[in-house]
Parts: sequence; structure tokens; C-alpha cells
Amino acid sequence: MSDLFGDTPANTPQGISANSPLADRIRPQSLAEVVGQEHLTGPDGAIGRMVAAGRLSSMILWGPPGTGKTSIARLLADAVGMHYMAVSAVFSGVADLKKAFAEAEQVARTGKATLLFVDEIHRFNRAQQDGFLPFVERGIVTLVGATTENPSFELNAALLSRAQVLVLKRLDDAALAKLLDRAETVEGKPLPLTDDARAALVASADGDGRFLLNQAETLFAIAPPDKPLDPQAMAALLHRRMPVYDKDREGHYNLISALHKSMRGSDPQAALYWLARMLVAGEEPLYVLRRITRFAVEDVGLADPRALEQCIAAKDAFEFLGSPEGELAIVQACLYCATAPKSNAAYKAQKAAWRLAKETGSLMPPANILNAPTKLMKDIGYGKDYAYDHDADEGFSGANYWPEEMQPAELYKPVERGLEAKIAERLAYWEGLRRERKRK
Repeated sequence: MSDLFGDTPANTPQGISANSPLADRIRPQSLAEVVGQEHLTGPDGAIGRMVAAGRLSSMILWGPPGTGKTSIARLLADAVGMHYMAVSAVFSGVADLKKAFAEAEQVARTGKATLLFVDEIHRFNRAQQDGFLPFVERGIVTLVGATTENPSFELNAALLSRAQVLVLKRLDDAALAKLLDRAETVEGKPLPLTDDARAALVASADGDGRFLLNQAETLFAIAPPDKPLDPQAMAALLHRRMPVYDKDREGHYNLISALHKSMRGSDPQAALYWLARMLVAGEEPLYVLRRITRFAVEDVGLADPRALEQCIAAKDAFEFLGSPEGELAIVQACLYCATAPKSNAAYKAQKAAWRLAKETGSLMPPANILNAPTKLMKDIGYGKDYAYDHDADEGFSGANYWPEEMQPAELYKPVERGLEAKIAERLAYWEGLRRERKRK
């Protein structure tokens, strides 16, 4: 597969012809020409500073597809005069790595450093990743890895500690527009599109420069030159691009986090947008609903107990109606949770209770609340002086329910929102009665 801007270093144009892919023909000749990553390649960026100093450190380039990771690696080698080598974790194994390291050692004897580019580095297993360490530490290679996955999850801590992680951005509309301008210059003609279709083409790329250039190349080749295409005609000519979304990887966790935090922030509009992003991309609807249900008990809780009821009802409705009709029930649950009063008091109470239970071990309940089904148990005090609350004034005895060896703890602290405001009043009232009856 061709790189976003080409397969050969900027100083080796051989092999590039009018028949080469468009992405090859418009590749940048220097780091300054790489679009959309100026925060890294500019004078104040990490890469810009390293190039100015003439010394590279090992790095991991992390970013979405089609953002120029491979191009940057090739241009880096040229910018600092390093020997360039590349392997792909998709196609390479241990033998290929040994061969690459042996070549790098030979180059080192000539006094020249080697930049080893590893594409899709996250696909190497842990043992293979460990194999890079001695060669990086000895300076035999400067490692530049490229990955679309979160390095924190996919790469060894030892490898991460020896490399900078540099985050490439999804190409914005301005960067993609520059690529189209370059494509038109190389082709010597404008794209056969109306302004609206051109904007739609940029939007369809979803930040992926390689995809945009491939689409543009198709349009240059097969679109009728006599009449610019409108968005509908262009869509009929080009295949539809699916949103970038890996259901078990970074995109998955980013979107579910965005959904959860939008609901927590009581923004139903944003919450609905992230919900739609996940479902349109093919996420399992019941997974999304499980996360919304978790939200109902974690972030709404007793401030509005009906939030949980809405989620369970949405599950039943979705299973009854199926998709796509049942997805409206998920929308309703999402909107209910986003607009409900918020409380994480139950969530905090659970964590505090679990922590206290671990700290206090196996303390026995107080004897007065233990059942005494046998005479022996009665004789040793089980159930003695138990106060039956329904017989007490106001249905409240104020008895002690905590182990005798520890002081009562306040684990659940309701907030002053929604139903919990009333619960807080009720707890305060009972606490007043408890203190009063202890005095008596």
C-alpha cells in the first residue's frame, strides 16, 4: 500500500512517473511540507527541534490512518542524514528483525546512524518488542514506530520508557484542502466538483489524507469533465466510507468515554451525538445500553431511581422490537439519564463500604441483632434486648447495628439534588431521633 505521500525518501524521486499513484506524486519534499502536523514538525514542535539539533531520539508516532506517519519517518532520516530502514509488523517476523539489526550494526561501523522505521509496531508481541531494547540502548538504531492504537495498551512499558510518544492529529479540513490543491496542481486541472461536492468530499475523508487522495484520483480518472458533479452525483460515483471505529480498540473507548461524560455533564445534545456515532459505526446496541445502565446507577443513582427503570425498560423494548426500531428506546434512556439530576453518592458509598469491609475483617454483628433459633444461642445473648422497630414510636428504635468493636461510619452521603435531597432530610431526621433516644 502506498504511503500518504509516497514510498521513497524525498531525495530519491526515481520511480515516480505520471503513472504513479497520486499520493506518490504529491508527497512532500521536506518536513515543512507535511500538512496537519505543524505542532510536531514546526520550529517549536518536538520533531522540528530534534531536526534543528541534528539529533533524533527514538519515538512512537501515534495517530489515525492517513495522517503522514510513514512520510514523517522517511523525511526524518533524510533531514538528519541517517541510513533509513523499514519493516512492517504485519509482514515481518523474528528473522526479518535480526536481519535489520545486523544491517544496522554494519552501517554503524561506517560511522553512520540508522533510523529503523517499524510500521504497525503494536502488532509485534511483547517478546518481539523486547528484542528492540538492546539495539536502542546501544544506539545501533533510532527506533521510529508507527501505530494507530493507544501505545499505553499495546506497547511494553520498557519500550515506552525509551521512546517519546508523539501524537499525530486527524487531518482537519484546512489540511485536507491543501492536499486537494496539490493534487489539482499535479494533475494540471481542477477537480470536476461543485463547491458543495468538494466540501462533501473533504468531510467524507474523516481526517484520512490517503483516503481523500485515492478518492480524488478516482474522480480525476472517471468523472465526466464537461459538468461538475454535485454531492449526490459524486456519492453515486464513489463508494461510501465507513466511520473509523474499532469496536475493541482506541476508537471504541474514546467514544464510550465521550458518551458517559456528556451524560454526566447533563448535555443531552452531545450525549445523543456520541450515541449516534457509536451505533452508526456498528457498535452492538446492547453494549451501549449496558454502559448507559451503568451510568444510571453510578451518576444518577437515588437522585432519580427511575433512570435505572428507564434503562431496564429500554433493554426489554430493544429485545422486543429489534433493530433499528428498538434503538429509539436506547435514545430515550440516554436522554433521560442526561437530563436527570445527578448523584454519585451511591457509587462513593459502595467504594467506601468495600474499603471498610476489607479493613475490619471478620467482626461479628452486635448480639442484639443476631437470630437465636436455639436455647443455647439465647443463653449466650443472641437477640437479647433486640428492639423491634415497628413497635417503637415513629417506627424507629435508634438501636445500634454496628459491630461493638468499631464506631458507626457514614458511608452514604446523599446530595442535595433530586430525590436524594428528600433522603438527606429523612436521614437527618432519624439521626436526630437516634441522638435523642441515646440521651434518654
